[in-house]
Amino acid sequence: MMKNEYEVENNRMIVEQIIRRGITEERLISAIRSVPRHLFVLDDYRKFAYSDSPLSIGFGQTISQPYIVALMISELHLNGTEKVLEVGTGCGYQAAILANMAEKIITMELIPELAERASQTLKLLGLMKVQVITGDGSVGWPTGAPYDAIVVSAAAPKVPDPLLEQLGKSGRLILPVGEWGMQQLEIWTRTNTEISRDVSIPVAFVPLRGKHGWTH
Repeated sequence: MMKNEYEVENNRMIVEQIIRRGITEERLISAIRSVPRHLFVLDDYRKFAYSDSPLSIGFGQTISQPYIVALMISELHLNGTEKVLEVGTGCGYQAAILANMAEKIITMELIPELAERASQTLKLLGLMKVQVITGDGSVGWPTGAPYDAIVVSAAAPKVPDPLLEQLGKSGRLILPVGEWGMQQLEIWTRTNTEISRDVSIPVAFVPLRGKHGWTH
């Protein structure tokens, strides 16, 4: 495909997969439109980059379905001033969208090769406000805490306590929680000294690895 063909596919994805499913926030739609999704997928999958499904990015990991990326970001209620922690950089696509939605993005990836690939793609796009860290995202990144928003792109058996501890006042945390192959999106919100939990839709994510993830 040529550049303009990818742009057509990106616009079709936004209309058919995201707006028609009820996500219409202008800032979010603009952020998604500005990110060329095909640059974040492997060459063999590039022609499927804007399809309505997750795609393999190697190492047993995936780039999430576009609608799920949009839904999770929308649930963070970003206004542009936030510091965001992303757990599970993967290919960097979600971090790229977040970079157009918030002030500072710290994203963590356990697999060094994916972290390096994502870092190079983000730099190629000039998204310098994203800091890519190679490490165990299930324990968060205390150095940068507290965070206004935390998004976890892999499924945990339960919400990791360190991530709740690193959530700032009025902060929101979204992550898939459940068994292998079947989870629900949970949204945790801190209000003063209390933390509340809401449940969104059923999803299926790759497992979160690390100290507070799956160990087998």
